[in-house]
Amino acid sequence: MVEAKNFIEDIINEELAEGKVTTVHTRFPPEPNGYLHVGHAKSLCLNFGTAEKYGGVCNLFFDDTNPSKEKTEYVDAIKKDIEWLGFKWYEVHYASDFFDDIFNLAVKLIKDGKAYVCDLSAEEIRLTRGTLTEPGIESPYRNRSAEENLELFLAMRDGKFADGEKVLRAKIDMASPNINLRDPVIYRVLRATHHRTGDKWCVYPMYDFAHPICDSMQGVTHSICTLEFEDHRPLYNWVVENTGVTHKPRQIEFARLNITNTVMSKRYLKKLVEDGAVWGWDDPRMPTLTGLRNRGIPAEALKNFCEEIGVAKANSEIEVAYFEHFTRDYLNIEAERAMAVLDPVKVILTNYPEGKSEKLNFDINPNKPELGAREITISREIYIDREDFSVCPPPKYFRLKKDGYVRLKNAYIVKCDDYLADEDGNVTEIYCSYVPESHSGNDNSGIKCKGTIHWVDANNCRPITARKFDYLLKDAEYPGQDFAERMNYDSVHEFSALAEPYLFEAEEGKCFQLLRTGYYKRSNEKGASLNEIVSLKDGYKK
Repeated sequence: MVEAKNFIEDIINEELAEGKVTTVHTRFPPEPNGYLHVGHAKSLCLNFGTAEKYGGVCNLFFDDTNPSKEKTEYVDAIKKDIEWLGFKWYEVHYASDFFDDIFNLAVKLIKDGKAYVCDLSAEEIRLTRGTLTEPGIESPYRNRSAEENLELFLAMRDGKFADGEKVLRAKIDMASPNINLRDPVIYRVLRATHHRTGDKWCVYPMYDFAHPICDSMQGVTHSICTLEFEDHRPLYNWVVENTGVTHKPRQIEFARLNITNTVMSKRYLKKLVEDGAVWGWDDPRMPTLTGLRNRGIPAEALKNFCEEIGVAKANSEIEVAYFEHFTRDYLNIEAERAMAVLDPVKVILTNYPEGKSEKLNFDINPNKPELGAREITISREIYIDREDFSVCPPPKYFRLKKDGYVRLKNAYIVKCDDYLADEDGNVTEIYCSYVPESHSGNDNSGIKCKGTIHWVDANNCRPITARKFDYLLKDAEYPGQDFAERMNYDSVHEFSALAEPYLFEAEEGKCFQLLRTGYYKRSNEKGASLNEIVSLKDGYKK
C-alpha cells in the first residue's frame, strides 16, 4: 500500500484495498487549442505522477471535440512539453478516435428515449434553463418520438441543417437542482475542418458527453480533473450509466493552480500572441511550458514546485515568489558560475604592470567541488558594474568608494584612489591600486575587507546583450480588473553588458549564475544574449 500524501491517494488506496481497482490508469486530457501553461503542469504532474507512484499507466488524451480552435501544431507542442518534464505516456488517444463510438452511443440514447433533437437556439436554451432557485422550462420538442429524433439526428449528421439550427439534448430533469442536468446539449452541428478527420463530420459531441465515454473506452480508472468540473460530475456519471459503457471510471476533482502576477488563461495567452504583445508562445515572459523552458526554468524545479504545493480541494493562489524559490534553489546547486557586468564602468589598476595578463583560478561551482576550477584572466584594465561604485556612499556601504577597499572576486584587493566624471556627474573611469600580496586564496596583506565585487578583464571580455524580464501582469492587488487592465507593458529591460569569453563558448540553453547578478540562460534568440531566469534575491519567506 502506498503511503498517501493527499486525498486522491486516500481514495485510490481505499479502492485498491476493497478490490474495486487492481491497476491505476489515469490520463492527462488537454484540448489542443493552445500551448500548455504552468497551471497545466500541476494536472500533468498529478496524473502522470499518480500512475507512476502506483505502478500504473497514464495516457495522453487529446480532447479534440472543437475543431474550430484545434491544430496539429498544438498537439506537437503538448507532446514536447510532456517529454521535457520527463514523463512517458502509455498510449496516445484522441476524442476523434472514438467519434464513431460516441455517435453510436448517442443513437442508443435516442432509441432508449433519453435524448431528443431540439430546435431551440443557444440563446433560447439558456433562457429556458432556469436559475439556481427556479426550475427550467421544458423544450417544446422534448417529447418527439424516438423515431423522429433518430431521423433528425441522422439528418444532422448528413449535413441537412445549418450550424446551430438543431442540437441533440440529453433528456434528464429540467427541475434538477444541478443546472448541468437540465437537458444538456450533447451534440451540435458544426462545419469546421478537423485537424485529424478533415470534413468527415459536421456534427461533434460536447465535451461533457465525449469525456466520460472516452475515459471508459481507454480503461481509465480515475479521471482526475480540476474543481470547475465538480458540478459536472453528476452528468459524467449519468453518461456512464445510461450509455451502457462496460468500464466505469471515477471522476475526482482537485483545486487548479493559480499564481500571482501570472496569466493563467489559455484564451488570454493566445490573445497576447495574436496581438503581438509578446514574441510568441515561447516568449521567456510567457507562463507557457515552452516559454518557461525557453527562459531556462529547469524541468525538475517545476516538478518539485508542483510536488510541494500538493493537492487541495479548495482553490487558492500561490505567490509567484514561491515558484521562483524552487527555481533558484535548483539552479543554486546545479548552475555553473560566471561573471558579466550589465552596466560597465572601466577601472584602471594604476600599479598593475602594463602589458601583463595574469591567469587566475575560478571555481566552476562551489556546490560541486568535484568540477574543479577554470581559468580567468586579469590585466591592468577591468570593468565593474556601475552600481558597485559610489561617489557619496550611504552608511554601511561595503562596495567600492573613494579611499575604500574592496576585493575583486577570485583576484585581489583594490583601493580606490580617484575617479573621473563627465559634466553630468556620471563616473567614466575609476583609478585604483591593487594589493599584490592579497591574491585570493593566498592573502598575506592583513587588510580586512568586507566587500567583494564581480568584474571582467577589459582585454578578455566581449559585448553581449543581457535581458531582465518583469512579470506580464502587475501585482495581484487589482480586484475586479481583468488581465488587459493589469498588463505590464514595460516587462523587458535590455543591457549592453560585457561578459567573460566562457559565456560565449557555452552551448545554447546553458544556465549560469552570474555572480551577484542573477541566474541567466545563454541564448542566441534575437541576437547573442543572456536572458535572466530568476534573480538572486529570494522573495519567498520560509
